[in-house]
Amino acid sequence: MSDCLSTEQLEGLDAYWRASNYLAVGQIYLKDNPLLKEPLALAHIKPRLLGHWGTTPGLNLIYTHLNRLINQHDLNILFIAGPGHGGPAVVAQTYLEGTFTECYPSVERNSNGLVRLFRQFSWPYGISSHVSAQIPGSIHEGGELGYSLAHAYGAAFDNPDLIVACVIGDGEAETGTLAASWHSNKFLNPARDGAVLPILHLNGYKIANPTVLSRISEDELSALMYGYGYDPYFVEGDDPMAVHQALARTLDTITLKIAEIQRVARQHPQNEPSERQLWPMLVLRTPKGWTGPKFVDGHRVEGTWRAHQVPLADFRQALHLRQLEEWLNSYRPDELFDANGTLLPELAALAPTGQRRMSANPHANGGLLLRPLNLPRFTDYAVKCNAPGTLRAEATRVMGTYLRDVMKNNLGASNFRLFGPDETASNRLDAVYDVSAKAWMDPLELEDLNLAADGRVMEILSEQVCEGWLEGYLLTGRHGLLSCYEAFIHIVDSMVNQHAKWLKTAAEVPWRKPIASLNLLLTSHVWRQDHNGFSHQDPGFIDLVANKKSDVVRIYLPPDANCLLSVTDHCLKSRDYINVIVAGKQPEWQWLEIDAALRHCQAGIGRWGWACHEDDDPDVVMACAGDVPTLETLAAVTLLREYVPDLRVRVINVVDLMVLQPSFQHPHGLPDTAFNELFTVDKPVIFAFHGYPALIHRLIYKRTNHESFHVRGFIEEGATTTPFDMAVLNNLDRFRLALDVIERVPRLHDQLRDARSRYWSILEKHKLYLIEHGQDMPEILNWQWTPRVTN
Repeated sequence: MSDCLSTEQLEGLDAYWRASNYLAVGQIYLKDNPLLKEPLALAHIKPRLLGHWGTTPGLNLIYTHLNRLINQHDLNILFIAGPGHGGPAVVAQTYLEGTFTECYPSVERNSNGLVRLFRQFSWPYGISSHVSAQIPGSIHEGGELGYSLAHAYGAAFDNPDLIVACVIGDGEAETGTLAASWHSNKFLNPARDGAVLPILHLNGYKIANPTVLSRISEDELSALMYGYGYDPYFVEGDDPMAVHQALARTLDTITLKIAEIQRVARQHPQNEPSERQLWPMLVLRTPKGWTGPKFVDGHRVEGTWRAHQVPLADFRQALHLRQLEEWLNSYRPDELFDANGTLLPELAALAPTGQRRMSANPHANGGLLLRPLNLPRFTDYAVKCNAPGTLRAEATRVMGTYLRDVMKNNLGASNFRLFGPDETASNRLDAVYDVSAKAWMDPLELEDLNLAADGRVMEILSEQVCEGWLEGYLLTGRHGLLSCYEAFIHIVDSMVNQHAKWLKTAAEVPWRKPIASLNLLLTSHVWRQDHNGFSHQDPGFIDLVANKKSDVVRIYLPPDANCLLSVTDHCLKSRDYINVIVAGKQPEWQWLEIDAALRHCQAGIGRWGWACHEDDDPDVVMACAGDVPTLETLAAVTLLREYVPDLRVRVINVVDLMVLQPSFQHPHGLPDTAFNELFTVDKPVIFAFHGYPALIHRLIYKRTNHESFHVRGFIEEGATTTPFDMAVLNNLDRFRLALDVIERVPRLHDQLRDARSRYWSILEKHKLYLIEHGQDMPEILNWQWTPRVTN
């Protein structure tokens, strides 16, 4: 084949690549003498060597060539670095482009700036060895592997002019999340979305083992990628000049193919997609640790697992010091930087300028592009609850009608999508189909429903891919919500952990602008998964979220549909949070009319006077958080009216779980005075909680009255049974809560024997009826709240 690059272009690309590699090695090793103006000495080397070299030269090669592509074709490219600990490469590139200095002016583009650049890397209170939120141009935290491709597709949705170049390390390619993410191309509509260019970088090794995809044959790998729906292009070699030519030629071909796919799709009438095309992808095979030391201490390093982290580490040996100096000089820094340490003008001119620089692409700082959603008035969707407990409603179905119009109001802006793993209809959100179908690019069959190429509901049966899509969508300046069965949201525990860390770090970076919150609706929850059984019963995700920094996480447990509407509206307006909403989808009694629900949710906690029989000196406080705990608490209140007519009961409902923490621990936390006023300082508190009881104790352990709290919740007892029996199995049922009160109110101790006998008699009746009839007793099924009759 003819050469794609002229001699001048080839030499320029290679020099730029050498400069970026030099800066990467400098970041890993040096704390002084950045341009080797004097012989390298031990005093110039960092005492702790923490970077990763192996993936760096490949990332630098790709980035350098993408720069050429941007300049030649005037492309809008966002760069995502999937390989773990690829920070040295991306930091080097952002510094060469000037963006790093724009964001951090003290890191000048001269020798002094190079010292700062090198010293801050993997240095106490500096920047990490992976591509964190501190790095311009990044939307992807490289600390944990597997998420890059899902993020890339999320970024490309509704960004028709954007190409997302996603480098996937061959170690990362072994993760389950990444393996499922290849299927994202089936949901990318070239008529309205951007493009994703997956670049599978095969350098052969992980930390200590070969990688699977690097050892299979090219035919097998090609068949695998073709099976995923890609047209793979292969570039490989260890001769830099030959690889430069082949890579430039291949990227030009890929660029033209992407443009042609989009051109054809955008000529078709709306809603009449062309046949789904095979999107191009690149497989690049280069040695691990390329251009680094070939041998160290008699062992081969370049092209092996030994190049993964720090190839030279024992500088007590003079040989290692000499090898490092030779390695740095092999890049010929005197040909790259002038006497002041500034990149030579002819090399600097090879980088794109302005927002065409990948490190300055506004999509990588999504808050710059973020526009508020056009939200309908949530009060217009309210359930007409004239009195507490007079009608039933499916909370998430009501929420679905609101989300339908959120979708409708923002169709023109193309900045809202709903995500979920095949559960939108199951979770009662299917009203959105009145406005938008589910995205689907393949042929339809006769029985298919609610599928269309222009759909804005994103469903694939992979919680990781859905969550990754949503993150990529949010990080590039849009809005969304993911709904999931509560028990299976745990599948994305690590992803949410990483996003929380990203948000915390981003909040400390002045030039990062706020993005829309990550909104997670957990439904089909533990107390109404009786039909699916124990495997579907787990409320523990909120424990995980509660561990995160208080500036980042919010947890909401609305007790009814109107409260769910208020909470949802608030979450869609919020920025830089992880909002977790837990709400049931089954028909349940409704408690608050919409104005009361709004006031209740704004406070996050409230004393329900209509449910109480107490003055300012209650005998007991009955608290609840969650829809089923609220139901059982109120049912227990009606029982206690019969058992102890003169009992003074205070009822408190919690919507915002974090109000329970002291105000110095969480911004939503109640001050001690307000907490004590609600819960008292000395009266027993029976707390019916949606999740594991220990979480409540953890949130309130500093409160004055903590020792008086008795928390009921899920205790890991479950079965395929009835809804009420789920509460019985976990001691959250109304009869147990009523007995708890009698056991803990001192003046009622003389009633304990009769109360316990009554409790066990009722439970025996319940179990016998359950086994014989297969459903709950009529007094449970037909229970309804009745206001207290006063004379």
